[in-house]
Amino acid sequence: MGAGDALINQGAPDCRPVNEFAPRDLVHVGVGRAIAHHGELLQGVFEADDGRLHRGLITMPFPARHSVATFRPRNTAEIKTWPIGRSKAARAIALTFEHLGFVQYGGDLTIESNIPASHGYGSSTADVVAAIRAAAASAGAALSRATVSHLAVAAEGASDPAAYDGRAVLFAQREGVVIEHFVGEYPPFKVVGFRHPSDQLVDTLHLPPARYDAREIEQFRCLRGLAAQAIKRQNAGLLGRVATASSRISQRHLSKSRFDDMLRLTKEAGGYGLQVAHSGTLMGILFPAEEPGVTERTNAIADRLAHSGFEDVTVFAACANGASCSRAPPTRFLLPTKHRGQRVSLPTSSRPVFR
Repeated sequence: MGAGDALINQGAPDCRPVNEFAPRDLVHVGVGRAIAHHGELLQGVFEADDGRLHRGLITMPFPARHSVATFRPRNTAEIKTWPIGRSKAARAIALTFEHLGFVQYGGDLTIESNIPASHGYGSSTADVVAAIRAAAASAGAALSRATVSHLAVAAEGASDPAAYDGRAVLFAQREGVVIEHFVGEYPPFKVVGFRHPSDQLVDTLHLPPARYDAREIEQFRCLRGLAAQAIKRQNAGLLGRVATASSRISQRHLSKSRFDDMLRLTKEAGGYGLQVAHSGTLMGILFPAEEPGVTERTNAIADRLAHSGFEDVTVFAACANGASCSRAPPTRFLLPTKHRGQRVSLPTSSRPVFR
């Protein structure tokens, strides 16, 4: 294999080089990829096998947004990134080579991403996981998803389950471990995603962790069981109700503008639930992906939201294991320039768009 050959690493059992001081010509160009998510379906604190409570979450996969990392080794101990400032991804590269037993490997790391930052898409974790996979591919190694997750937490302090590529897991984001692997896959959803412009950008690592009371902790126990049942039985309606309940709890800790309006809109539109980014600004209305007429209905709702002043209004489909239900890219809805600054009333149940 030549030095310019690219390897793509998607996660497999760990393997390490036999010689930890392997010569540099054993390291090649490596490429890694990771998908984004659109907030969470559930986030809170949950009991693990050790009997203790751990902060955990179930993310909403958003496969149409992704990060691709390319690592090109050079004869230097320095790791340069493009765009500049991707220090977490650079640290992830260094930690990965250290884990694999290689010493002082440097080079150029390029990140190509269509994931907006600081809204709840998991942009930082996607960059980090893609970089870890690129480094492992560069070394000709494969890493398990569990190992990638541990390295990601070491690189950035907290991590989403991007290493699991959209699989249904309850993940401890500050420890990098899976609390529960669910039996089955996410039921397919069509999602109308959006955010309100008055909600401020969120730096997850500087956001004080939510302090849940005893009532909320008991709710999380019930919601976890309902989520497991919904995934096992492919019950999109039940999982949507779990997401709505979790979003209500989140609203008490990190509020979203016009949240109550969005709850009403979800009900009036016949949506299965409202999900949010618990440490971001995103909201999303969930619909069954295979329901007749769902494309026209979600597009109409998205258009209304855009005219009402919401931003990043997007319609996308997500299926099992983070796969896209359609090859078509997500549809973005922008308010025409001449109407920007205006506010149009959201539709009510008396209007045919919601029938």
